[in-house]
Amino acid sequence: MPRKILIQVDCDPQPSTFDAVVAVDAGADVLLRHGGVTPDNVVPLVHGAMFTRGGADLSSTAIFVGGSDVAAAEAVAERVRGTFFGPVRVGVMVDPSGANTTAGAAVVVASRHVPLGSGGQSACRAVVLGATGPVGQRVARLLAGKGAHVTIASRSAERARKVAGTVAARVFGARLETIESPGICPPGSALARAIAAADVVVAAGAAGATLLDAAGRAAAASARVIIDLNAVPPAGIAGVDAFHNGAPIEGSIS
Repeated sequence: MPRKILIQVDCDPQPSTFDAVVAVDAGADVLLRHGGVTPDNVVPLVHGAMFTRGGADLSSTAIFVGGSDVAAAEAVAERVRGTFFGPVRVGVMVDPSGANTTAGAAVVVASRHVPLGSGGQSACRAVVLGATGPVGQRVARLLAGKGAHVTIASRSAERARKVAGTVAARVFGARLETIESPGICPPGSALARAIAAADVVVAAGAAGATLLDAAGRAAAASARVIIDLNAVPPAGIAGVDAFHNGAPIEGSIS
C-alpha cells in the first residue's frame, strides 16, 4: 500500500500551518508544502503528482489548495483540474482559509433550525457580517444557493457590492442586497433594520473583531439563529459565547 501523500499548495507566501497540522492529524503520511503558488507556476507541481505513480496508486496522492484569497485559490484549483487528462489525475481539495468547511458547517447548523429554501415573501432572511472575507463570501454564496434572501454586510460598501456581484454570477436567481456595517448598530441605521428583519445572523469576520455590538444583538429580536464563527475574544457578536451550541439566548438560538 503506497504512502498517502498530500501536496499543500498555498497562494500566500507562507503555507498555512493550520492546514498542515490538520492534514497530519487527518492521516497524511507525507506532507509537501508550497507557498506563493499561482496558476502560472502550479502546473509543474501537478505534473509531479500525476506522473510519479500509476493506476490505482494515484488515489494515494492528493492536492490541497489553500490561502487567504478565495478568488486566487479558485483560479489555482481551476488550473490544477485543467492539467489532468483521462485517468491521470489525483484528488483535489479546495479550502482557502477554511472557508468551505467553516461556511458549510455554519449553513448546515442554521438549516437545522430555520428552513433556508422557502420561496417568495416567506424566504429566510439572512445577514452575513464580515461577508467580504474568505469565510463570509462562502457563507453568503451557500445561503443564496439554498434560496435565502442574503444581506451582505461589510465595513466597505464597495467590497460588499463586489462580493454580491460574484455571488450573483455563481448563483442563478440569487436574492441579495448589500449594506455597510461599521461594527456599531445605531437605531434606525441600515444595519439595524437588516438585523431586525433577519431570521439568521452570521458573523464571519477576522479573529477578535466585534462585528455586532450589544445594541445590534438586541435588535435581532426576530432572529432564530445567531452564529459567531470567531473563536478568539472578543466575540464577533456581543453576547454570543464560543461554547454556545444551540443555546437559547433571548429568544434566539446561537
